[in-house]
This record gives sequence, structure tokens and C-alpha cells, in this order.
Amino acid sequence: MREINVRRELDTLGDLGTRRSSGTSIRRANNRTPTSSTTKRCVDAALAGIALVVLAPMIVMVVAILLVTQGRPIFHSHRRVGKNGVLFPCLKFRTMVKNGEEVLAQHLDANPALRAEWNATRKLKDDPRVTQFGRLLRKNSIDEIPQLFNVIRGEMSLVGPRPIVASEAELYGAHFADYIRVRPGLTGLWQVSGRSDTSYDTRIALDVRYIAEQSLWGDVVIMVKTIPAVLSSRGSY
Repeated sequence: MREINVRRELDTLGDLGTRRSSGTSIRRANNRTPTSSTTKRCVDAALAGIALVVLAPMIVMVVAILLVTQGRPIFHSHRRVGKNGVLFPCLKFRTMVKNGEEVLAQHLDANPALRAEWNATRKLKDDPRVTQFGRLLRKNSIDEIPQLFNVIRGEMSLVGPRPIVASEAELYGAHFADYIRVRPGLTGLWQVSGRSDTSYDTRIALDVRYIAEQSLWGDVVIMVKTIPAVLSSRGSY
């Protein structure tokens, strides 16, 4: 794994505090202690292990269907920014065609309006890269189940900010320094607050709020709210 030089990253982005109106760091608002961090890590690992055991039959079934319908590879890993700026391979079931980046580039070149949508949210409601079975997995967030392994390995938490790619650091402005102080989460405030139906600025605001107010009880509340959010499939595509 490669570690991002945060100082160099921020210097490259320029004076982020003046480039975004909401660019005030919330570092002082976060008063978590090493004990609470250790407790959170232990709870994450224990619950992720239990979830993998409970979901094992579903995982086997999904793997079998993916093998038959689209072949290997079954899993897709994408480099995301973790705690302290360390890049890690974020795991998912593969829901896209193999030449996804090429397909996306051609699609955006042919549809300028969709490029604007992509630039604003980093998502497309009708993504040409996604396979038919992949859409079903995404709609029910089943594609993210492999991230439980990321949680067990300590790269992610069950609850936290949404994992981002390095190119999104600029969008976070001064808040990027706060973002990398915690592990990204399998679920979080964004996932229970409309997901992709919200703007990117709203997503950043939710991440900032979580980092400032995080607590074990708050994590429990978010995990409970995740269940109806997933079942309703709101903002999931």
C-alpha cells in the first residue's frame, strides 16, 4: 500500500481554505480517545466476522452466479484513501464489464450532459459499465459485502465516511485533512441520508459531521438505520 503525503497533496491543491466556502477544519471538534478508537476497532472486527459467517451462503450463491453470467474476476478492488492517507484495495463483487473505464470514457464523450452529472457526483444513474446482474447487486448493496474483509483487516470500519479515490481529495478541500483521520466506513451518514440522491457537497457535509460527532452509540444508530435504507434501495445505483 502507498501512503499519500498529505502536506504535498494539500500544497498541490492550493489554498483550499479560500477555494471552498465550507473549508474550515473540524479537527478540534473530535475528542475521541485512544480507548474509544480501540473499542471501535474491536467491535468492527467482531461484528464483521459474525456477518461473514451469517452471510456465507449468500456469498457462495453470488460467486456462483457471477462465474456463470460474467466469468472471472469475481471481485473488483479499487484503490481508496484510508486512515492517515494510506491507499488500500477496497473490495466489491464485480458489477461492471471488464473494459469499464474505456466504456465510460466513450459514453461521456458522446453525452456531454452525462459528463456534467459525472463531474458533479462521480456517479451515473444509468451507468453503461454495469452488467444486468450487477445492477441487482448494487440496488441491494450486496456488491459491498466483500468490504467486510477490509473491515477485518483494519482498512475500513463498519461505520465511517464513504471511501473516496485520491482524485476526490480536492473536492473535500480543507476537510481532506480531517477525512483521513478516521477509517472509511461500510456504511455511514451518507448511506442513511439519501445516498446518491444527495449532492456531493451534502455528502462532504455528512462526512464532516460524522467525524466531528462520532461515537459508538452513534455508530449503532447508523447501523440500525442502514437496514431500512438498504431495503428501500433509495439513492442506490
